Amino acid sequence: MSLVFRLVAQRIALGILLLLAVSVLIFAGSQILPGDVAQAILGQSATPESLANLREQLGLNQPAYIRYFHWLGGVLTGDLGTAMSSGQDIATSIKERLWNTLLLAFWAAIVAIPLAITLGLIAVRFRNGWVDKLISGLALASTSFPEFFIGYLLVFYFAVQHQWFPAISTVYDGVSLGERLQAIALPAAALTLVVLAHMMRMTRAAILNVMQSAYVETAELKGLSAFAVIRKHAFPNAIAPIIN
Repeated sequence: MSLVFRLVAQRIALGILLLLAVSVLIFAGSQILPGDVAQAILGQSATPESLANLREQLGLNQPAYIRYFHWLGGVLTGDLGTAMSSGQDIATSIKERLWNTLLLAFWAAIVAIPLAITLGLIAVRFRNGWVDKLISGLALASTSFPEFFIGYLLVFYFAVQHQWFPAISTVYDGVSLGERLQAIALPAAALTLVVLAHMMRMTRAAILNVMQSAYVETAELKGLSAFAVIRKHAFPNAIAPIIN
């Protein structure tokens, strides 16, 4: 368990550093792009005085690194700024949609992760057999199609042909949990199929790589069953690339 915790902590720390690096690159790129934010907001007929006042108000006359750290401090405190196009608070706009996004991701993950690991273990247990080829073929077919195409197929079959789920649905405050789950069923299924296929293939490849190790061969020579070798020796040592 300590190894898993360490791996998860390392991935979280690496993700934070990656987000920080991406934010610096995006901010630097926005500074290189031509154009004047104040001019874009006020229009071409704005007077120099009004432009100067707006630049002062927005802090555009400050050095770039100061503006970046000001923005970063706002992000860390929950202030994401205001959208230029709509004038709405960005944090509020995200908050209104965050619950539905997290609910969709939660149901996709809670189904895809255990199922992907199970199918990966089964594929390794019957490697090069018809079961392995069937699972790998379906996974390859799933990853070959884009998510929106899989979504079209699900909508056509389950919503248009059989009318089991709504083709278009809106989730808003006051909707019951059952109605909410019915509304996100098809989007969650499309996301699950994509995540499931990728993770199953990674699980299979990682375990097969570990199966070449000497300690796995030793376990086989001791008379352990094939599934016991995979479950007790190969899978615990292959979990790191699966988590990655």
